[in-house]
This record gives sequence, structure tokens and C-alpha cells, in this order.
Amino acid sequence: MIRTTQRELIHENRLQEAVEVVKTRLDPIPTTAVILGSGLAGFVDTLEKRISLSTGDIPHYPASTVEGHPGRWVVGRCEGLPLLVMQGRIHGYEGYRHDQIAFPIHIMAEVGVRTLVITNAAGAINRFYKPGDFMVIVDHINLTFDNPLFGPRPARMGPRFPDMIYAYDPEYVEIALEAGRETGLMVHKGVYLGVKGPSYETAAEIRMAERIGADAVGMSTVPEVIAAAFRGMRVLGISYISNMATGISAAPLSHDEVTEMGRRIRDAFAGLLKRILRRLADHSQSPGK
Repeated sequence: MIRTTQRELIHENRLQEAVEVVKTRLDPIPTTAVILGSGLAGFVDTLEKRISLSTGDIPHYPASTVEGHPGRWVVGRCEGLPLLVMQGRIHGYEGYRHDQIAFPIHIMAEVGVRTLVITNAAGAINRFYKPGDFMVIVDHINLTFDNPLFGPRPARMGPRFPDMIYAYDPEYVEIALEAGRETGLMVHKGVYLGVKGPSYETAAEIRMAERIGADAVGMSTVPEVIAAAFRGMRVLGISYISNMATGISAAPLSHDEVTEMGRRIRDAFAGLLKRILRRLADHSQSPGK
């Protein structure tokens, strides 16, 4: 018999309180969700028949405090496809634990989300990349040295030791690369390095990251993907390259540069994402899927 701890009961109760609000305010909830990275919040303006919910109205939901990350969940239709969009994510450098960062993922899992597209802004470590490019994530390196599954967790949610080999769905990677070729955009595939932040990396750290096989670096995504894999979701990760990393670029880095690049690539990103979503929908409806 599996014993339920007090901490597990608290987590479960808080989660269900949040789930009830989301279900009530956003019903029906699509099975595909998108998390928008820095500077990409404007994507929701392309959705039709939008219904929004402030994350401040969701019980126990951590508040986003970073510019370019408004706290809203939006349900709408993208070229006729139902979609849940998380406009504004939570970061560890805001003072949140990884299990708090993963709280939205658990809500999504509870309300029936099965496909998750995670986007972010990232600095290029790979010297063949340039600002304005996109990278489909095939794997990640977790240098936050933290994990959202650490500690008690209700057994019904997923395995105690989830396998991460296909955390980024290989079929979805190929779909995204094909969509990129169709749009004519520069879309690479590579490894994302997750760090805590909020300071940008030193030149020595970027040299280390290059040697261990990272192609781009950022301060998000990793805890969300771990939680999504734990909950059995199929994940597609997409980075837009906002800048060259420290030591590769001679210019000082700033968050303003990141959000400005997001604004500049907004239309290209929207076009790429719409094409990917259409292909994912077609894929899920094909025989045997």
C-alpha cells in the first residue's frame, strides 16, 4: 500500500483548486498548449475567438514578474485549431522553486493537455547560428542543478524515475524542421543548455558549454520539459536566437535586446508556429496515431 504524505496532500489539494478555476473559466480546454518565451507574447493577438484568464485568478499560481511575460492563459483558435496559450512563464531567478515553475504543467496535464509546444529566447553558443534564427530543441543539458520532481509527488502523476531520452519528441522535431524548410526560415536543430540566471553567462562558462555540446543557452524550459515528460506529454521545443552568447559577441548583453529581437521576429515566428501546429494536427489525425 502506497502511503500518501502530508506534503503530497497539500500539493494535490492546491493543484485541484487551480484546476477547478481553469476548467470553469476556459472550458472547453484544447489538448494542445503553447508556452510563449520572452518577447513572443504578441502571438496571442493572432488567435481568433480568444478567452483569457489572468494567472492572478488561478489559486496558488506563481506570479510572473519579468517584462515581456504577462501572466495570462488564453484559449483561442489558430487557423481553426483550438489552442491553449500560456502568455508569460515563471523563472527560477524570480525566486521560485522548480516545483513551482512546473505547477502550470501539472495544471495542463490535469485538464487534458497532451501536446506541449515550448518556446524560448536563447543565446547562441553554436557559431553557425545568428540572431533571428530558430532552433528546434533535440535535447537539453540541465545546469540549473535542480529538478521539479525532487521531493514527494503523488504516485498517480507519473513514474518516480521518468526516462528523459525522448523528452523532446523525435517525430515533432522532424515536423518542425520540415515546416521550417517550407517557410524558408533558418531553422537549426540543437541542444539547449538550461541555467539559473539571472546574470548572463561568463565567456569562460560559454567556452565550457561549447565543449560539452550545447548549441544555445537560456534560463527557462528545462523544468517545464522535465515535468511534461513526467506527465506523459509529447513536447516540441523551439528557441529563437535572440543574441550571440558572451565571448562570441563583443557587445554587452541585455534583456532589452532579447525582447526587441522577439518583436522583430514576431511575424516570422507566428508563421512558423502556425505551420507547425497545422502539421501536428494533421499528424495526430493520421491513421494509427
